[in-house]
Amino acid sequence: MIRKIAAASLLLLSFSAHALPRPEHVVVVIEENRGHAEIMGHQDSYISELAKRGMLFKRSYGVTHPSQPNYLALFSGSTHDVADDSCPQQLTGDNLASSLMNNHMSFAIYSEGLPATGSLVCSAGAYQRKHNPAANWADLPANVSLPFGEFPEDYSKLPTVSFVVPDQNNDMHDGSFEAADSWLKTHIAPYVEWANQHNSLLILTWDEDDFKGDNRIVTILIGPMIKKGTSGQRIDHYNVLRTLLDLYGLQAIGNSRDTSPIKGVWR
Repeated sequence: MIRKIAAASLLLLSFSAHALPRPEHVVVVIEENRGHAEIMGHQDSYISELAKRGMLFKRSYGVTHPSQPNYLALFSGSTHDVADDSCPQQLTGDNLASSLMNNHMSFAIYSEGLPATGSLVCSAGAYQRKHNPAANWADLPANVSLPFGEFPEDYSKLPTVSFVVPDQNNDMHDGSFEAADSWLKTHIAPYVEWANQHNSLLILTWDEDDFKGDNRIVTILIGPMIKKGTSGQRIDHYNVLRTLLDLYGLQAIGNSRDTSPIKGVWR
């Protein structure tokens, strides 16, 4: 009897380990400083269209304020005790890029306005390094940090996982909701259509709210492996990171070890 229970437990663990899909590519687009109610109040927007076509999380949260530590949390599972947007930061330890690359997969962050591949400048026009977490790890190769102009037109050439970070004029930080929504429709809509035919996933999320609420943000998942609807489960950047790692069978890192991957949304 004990052996049968043990065998059943092992079978359940094996099933759980393989219960998540394995997308060919995941693109994570990170927007700025708007709360859930404001974003979803624009009912005729492209973002609202994405929410209707995918899974909208009603209880998604940033982990802190201001911007930079949220990006660090999503990328590495820790804020590294960074409590502001100061630049430069020099950090070490596990992160999403190294986890993927150490297991024969790939990662890149495409930052709009980044002056050159691997640039370490703190700012350039509307580009801000505080929104480019990969720039803070000296042991990552330069080609992990790319200008958005390098985002491939042939989406099959995308890395396994990539972050896309619009500049501050197009991410709602300095510019309008309408400008950011239009940017997404122009630059990300073609990927969404392709992803639905090629086993790939879009995650659209925000770093934090505008300090007017409880840091509740919008997170939307859309792809052929995602159910349509809304989810009431509580998630934050650590849950999203844990999900990205679990999708590819990678070990949890940082505070993502203490969270669960996103559940109940997979076809």
